[in-house]
Amino acid sequence: MSRDRIAFRASGAPAAQEALAALTARYGQAPLGAAQVVVALGGDGFMLQTLHEVQSSGLPVYGMNCGTIGFLMNVFSAEGLPDRLVSAEEAVINPLAMRAEGADGRVTEALAINEVSLLRSGPQAAKLRISVDGRERMAELVCDGALVATPAGSTAYNYSAHGPILPIGSDVLALTAMAAFRPRRWRGALLPKSAVVRFDVLEHEKRPVRADADSSPVPGVISVEVRSEPKIAHRILFDPGHGLEERLIVEQFV
Repeated sequence: MSRDRIAFRASGAPAAQEALAALTARYGQAPLGAAQVVVALGGDGFMLQTLHEVQSSGLPVYGMNCGTIGFLMNVFSAEGLPDRLVSAEEAVINPLAMRAEGADGRVTEALAINEVSLLRSGPQAAKLRISVDGRERMAELVCDGALVATPAGSTAYNYSAHGPILPIGSDVLALTAMAAFRPRRWRGALLPKSAVVRFDVLEHEKRPVRADADSSPVPGVISVEVRSEPKIAHRILFDPGHGLEERLIVEQFV
């Protein structure tokens, strides 16, 4: 299948802007509505931004690293790009849907490709009650925060918080605590992808909490519900032999 009509997107970083100028001069710049593929130039944060941007188009996104981390990105090269796009491996991931209620009654809904996180926003630890599928599982978790991560996001914030790396296609979500104080040794749980996780913020006025869906912050939440959204599928392209599943395995042996 031909992938000659490319829509390029680039972060504001100088390296990404230079790459954008060079690649569009060489391969052209297709409008999103006529493109066969999107190429994102930047780091992982910009890749997430691009996936959200093109979500409704159904187009696959091929990232080239012009940033710092680049777990979701391929090695940058201006040579033979159309051929690389044709031979690329595709990973399909579903985002998380977040529904957050604020103390003022306002409800915010957002999607997250990596994780939905709750973080204390004051000097005292957060107190959270955790329910899964409508059943209370932990009456009180005292912590700096907690998150629900997808397999694609399990090597990001989740891994830094000592959460597990999840294989792509495992149909599992990671529920991970950050700096849990009580229960002190509780680090989280593995949940089926179909699970609906609810966090209720206890003592929210004294211990305020912020919710984030892929770094989209919602301050002052009193409850947050998180579920996988199977109706939305993000398509990510990787060079052969360097797909997301292989990267997740390699990351565990570093």
